[in-house]
Amino acid sequence: MSCVLSIDYGTQSVRVSIINDKGEFLAFEQERYNPPYFSIKPGYCEQNADFYFDCMVKAAKRLTKNNKKLILECKSISSTCFRDSVVILDKDYKPIRPAIIWLDQRQAKLEKKIPLVYSAMFYLVGMSETVRLNRKRTPALWLQENEKENWAKTRYYAPLNSYLNYRLINVLGDSASNMIGHYPISFKKGKVYSKNALKGCIYGVDPYMIPKIYEAGEVIGEISEECAKLTGFPAGLEYIGTGNDKSCEALGAGAIDENVAHASFGTSCSIAMTRKKYFEPIHFLPSYLTAYKGFYSGEVQVYRGCWMLTWFSKEFAKEALDIATIEHIVPEEFLNKKIMDIPPGSNGLIVQPYWGPQLDKPLGKGSIIGFYDVHSKYHVYRAIIEGLGYALKEGLISIQRRSHQKCKYITISGGGSKSDAICQIIADIFNLPVYKPLNYESSSLGCAMSQFVSLKVFKDIKEAKEAMVKYEEIFYPNKDAAEKYKYLYNKVYSTIYPKLKRTYSSLSEYLYENNEGIIK
Repeated sequence: MSCVLSIDYGTQSVRVSIINDKGEFLAFEQERYNPPYFSIKPGYCEQNADFYFDCMVKAAKRLTKNNKKLILECKSISSTCFRDSVVILDKDYKPIRPAIIWLDQRQAKLEKKIPLVYSAMFYLVGMSETVRLNRKRTPALWLQENEKENWAKTRYYAPLNSYLNYRLINVLGDSASNMIGHYPISFKKGKVYSKNALKGCIYGVDPYMIPKIYEAGEVIGEISEECAKLTGFPAGLEYIGTGNDKSCEALGAGAIDENVAHASFGTSCSIAMTRKKYFEPIHFLPSYLTAYKGFYSGEVQVYRGCWMLTWFSKEFAKEALDIATIEHIVPEEFLNKKIMDIPPGSNGLIVQPYWGPQLDKPLGKGSIIGFYDVHSKYHVYRAIIEGLGYALKEGLISIQRRSHQKCKYITISGGGSKSDAICQIIADIFNLPVYKPLNYESSSLGCAMSQFVSLKVFKDIKEAKEAMVKYEEIFYPNKDAAEKYKYLYNKVYSTIYPKLKRTYSSLSEYLYENNEGIIK
């Protein structure tokens, strides 16, 4: 038996695990963030970068203390992290300010312009608005406009996990798969764009500021003496670069074949398919390198995914909170039971889940249509789940069209996948079987699988899947429900954004002019 260490930095907590080559978690510790982030202004989302490392240390200490012999048997260590979160560092690798987390909604004014010829090119291909939104959401441009002194001291513009690696192994760098976000990186090649490249110039970051990029499966460094003293990890233990949270999650759920999709139901939701050949899942959105060599993951995200379920239960379902406290369950578990009495389609209530703007729909807003007197809060809750399913189905349709692949079944993971109700709704909306993994910690498992392939414990990722991934249940679509969802998706949901686009634009203008919003 071989075993490795996996560190999984999530949005709400960090998990440290020892996992063997059978996919068994031999040891597991979790440290919840309190608070996950702080906001100095509405819409801002920040956290001190060292806070994540300190939380990991707390979990690691408990794990190593209780598994002194087992920890010495681990052959390597790696970490996976949530994406699109940046920390700026000075020349001595010290954070200059708190990290800006992916949930952050601030936007730059775009004082720094891109070359006119590039602007014309983006206009001609119909991507001006998408590029503009991408630039407005780039932390580097906001920092250059609002924190000039901090930006002047910045030597490294680092993805969060690159800095966390520095704390682990004294190396500032990571695999390209774990450096996803608003960075001038070509994910097709896994390299930094040149300073004047068409796509590289969008983000306003000089290439020399980006940490070193490695390939997935490459040994990046080893646990430092300082880190060993803090955590109990063996000094000198090899650190192997793996991949980002969604890529590791898909791998841990077994979605490695080109005709299999993976749906992630976490704080953000996503749908993805892998392919050996590079493709763009939607126009201008790149595929990302997977946590193992030789493949790309085409992915479409719904940025405020299962966050919406937590938001709804907090804001509109106090009853669920009270009962959940008494029964020692999370509020969503109580609500998931209640929605089973509601028919597919929520009696005609439809949610478009754009509580955060989509890359290909930058003007999008959240909307709910179809209310009448039969509807209750439980209808709204189910309609939110269905809305997420519709949005992911829209993403899968685009992925299949642009990749020339056809999906045969879906694997599902993330906190939302614990609900049988959600799994069945997804099976019905997509009219495809949904495979639910036995272990919910798919991201940690995928991180371990990538390491085992690198260590040559398995000859390839398929062999790793056969040995390590197991499924708890398969949910097959209900024919009647699938027909209802097909009608509602084609005749209602898919028409909402085109018909409301102009209305959304006017609303954005109003909010901006009255200083009540941040998108224009």
